[in-house]
Amino acid sequence: MRTRLRANYFEGLYEHDPDPWDFATSDYEARKYDATLAALGDRRRRSALEVGCSIGVLSERLAERCDALLAVDAAPSAVAQARRRLAGLPHVRVEERELPEAMPRGPFDLVVCSEVLYYLDPAALDATIDGLAAALEPGGSLLAVHWRPETRTYPLRGDEVHARLADRLGWPAGTHARTERYVLDRFDRPA
Repeated sequence: MRTRLRANYFEGLYEHDPDPWDFATSDYEARKYDATLAALGDRRRRSALEVGCSIGVLSERLAERCDALLAVDAAPSAVAQARRRLAGLPHVRVEERELPEAMPRGPFDLVVCSEVLYYLDPAALDATIDGLAAALEPGGSLLAVHWRPETRTYPLRGDEVHARLADRLGWPAGTHARTERYVLDRFDRPA
């Protein structure tokens, strides 16, 4: 079993390329963000948490649907870029945090984990899921979307992460989508 990828791994990627996954320019990412936002429905969120915000591309779109958004990432360079991108949005805070150790307390009525939880090993993933569940208020949603194909680097695959989320949370999946490239689930905590 591979060990989790830590902040220094991601910082190295951002030092080499300010947008290592082409979040700002990729058609795939834009379509996936559209599907992510569609899975949220029309409900405006009072307080949202985005885990692994990277350079803030999805954060910018999430901010339109939230009264308050806390976007977190473990890589200092990504956090700096996200802060610049989101500087004109006073209801958005960007913080450097590595989960599960620096878990925000909440309460949140939305948690978004896009392409991030498979970087954790099983023990860190379980601790993160437990922390996110504790920070999510009754009636809130946890939306997760992850790459499905196997990689040489990630400790887990997207399907494994989503199976673990479903098992550990025990909440109904309000939205479920699976493409060849990604799996998307919105888990709704009972009110």
